[in-house]
Amino acid sequence: MDPIVGRMASSLLAFLLLLDGGMFSPSSPPTGLLEKVFQYIDLHQDEFVQTLKEWVAVESDSVQPVLHLRRELLRMTGLAADRLRNLGAHVDLVDAGFQQLPDGQSLPIPPIILAELGNDPKKPTVCFYGHLDVQPARQEDGWVTDPHTLTEVDGKLYGRGTTDNKGPVLAWINAVSTFRALDEDLPVNVKFVIEGMEEAGSLALEELVQKEKAGFFSSVDYIVISDNLWISRRTPALTCGTRGNSYFMVEVKCRDQDFHSGTFGGILNEPMADLVALLGSLVDSSGRILIPGIYDHVAPVTEEEKRTYEAIDLDLEEYRNSSQVKKFLFDTKEELLMHLWRYPSLSIHGIEGAFHEPGAKTVIPGRVIGKFSIRLVPHMNISVVEKQVKQHLDYIFSKRNSSNQMTVSMTLGLHPWVANIRDNQYLAAKRAIKTVFGTEPDMIRDGSTIPIAKIFQDTIQKSVMMLPLGAVDDGEHSQKEKINRWNYIEGSKLFAAFFLEMAKLH
Repeated sequence: MDPIVGRMASSLLAFLLLLDGGMFSPSSPPTGLLEKVFQYIDLHQDEFVQTLKEWVAVESDSVQPVLHLRRELLRMTGLAADRLRNLGAHVDLVDAGFQQLPDGQSLPIPPIILAELGNDPKKPTVCFYGHLDVQPARQEDGWVTDPHTLTEVDGKLYGRGTTDNKGPVLAWINAVSTFRALDEDLPVNVKFVIEGMEEAGSLALEELVQKEKAGFFSSVDYIVISDNLWISRRTPALTCGTRGNSYFMVEVKCRDQDFHSGTFGGILNEPMADLVALLGSLVDSSGRILIPGIYDHVAPVTEEEKRTYEAIDLDLEEYRNSSQVKKFLFDTKEELLMHLWRYPSLSIHGIEGAFHEPGAKTVIPGRVIGKFSIRLVPHMNISVVEKQVKQHLDYIFSKRNSSNQMTVSMTLGLHPWVANIRDNQYLAAKRAIKTVFGTEPDMIRDGSTIPIAKIFQDTIQKSVMMLPLGAVDDGEHSQKEKINRWNYIEGSKLFAAFFLEMAKLH
């Protein structure tokens, strides 16, 4: 069978099965429209992949603060803006100012794209957020292929930014372009917020959201983010929560200069020994945080929540193998997921000021800084956690009777985010997933932190949903980042089907 005909047949079969299940009501848009949309996407998928290839070729790295990469970011922003304009969108490129660097230099922040198609008051307005910037990537870091040349191997599209986040951004645009190409009205009003500094902390974005609350965002009904992954290789997911994060620095200082261990070893309190004791007091070998009171405000697990973990498609052995981990701390799917998503965790990240180069250097660091973070969950309070951490480390340090100075500071505090899964857009997304993939989605959380979800929810006070496209093994930020062609193309169909479902439910 011809591959294109086969893909069309698969899409049509899923569609017919859906009709048989009675998911469409008599007031639905014509069933022929959805079929036409799916057929168009299948027939033009090579064009969609070619556009992704062009986007991946732009080295839009926001992490390394160098001028030529900022120029690439500006070029990437221009490509996306032009593509939206070609679809008939009204596009504003909002000046985001400059990034001030520690050495006194400043670099331009790429403008933030605000785009909109349609302003029919009878239709819901769906706002999509995505980003165009990527993490650094060089072939000599371990890539098999050039990270900025999209390479397809066995249906996998390898390249930096394919899954995080250029592929999902383009899938949204593909869905819109399909309705345009078929000369069909968009079922919903669509807005886009697309930035170029997400990997560097979304500089200027929160300020823009606050500023445009009564402007660009005033007509928005729903906000969708597609910047995370499924928990499975095969089962689609809807994300309904993320953990927050509090980042700490603990400094132990004797003096600013290092010591020779032959001259001073044995006659003073060594800062590194103090710091190792402090860091070692934070978490035990089972992963339990040892800071008194840290679990007091963690939201209790409900019976309904337990059932969601039981229903999730996760093969523990496959997950362990793909993660290249010898053994996890937990033996059941439910325990692992709860400790990944809905319980706090503490991770130790590094030590600044210690000797870490190859070779043997007999030095006693005079000043060291330990770095660790706590992933926060509902209903933990950031200021309470900060107080608990400082009290605990003060107590541990006092027991050592050290003459050194210890200072603890919290440098970052981000709240967790939880969605209302009974909102219309979650129902619409579930129906669209069933249409495209023929299955119910896993309802998952994300163990990491995506601050923009909480910013949107608190500032605009509208429903926020995370609708991921990528599979669990996509390897975002890694040396083999990819998105499956299947995920990219079926994801474009998913967003088109989502538009139709939102129009029916609104």
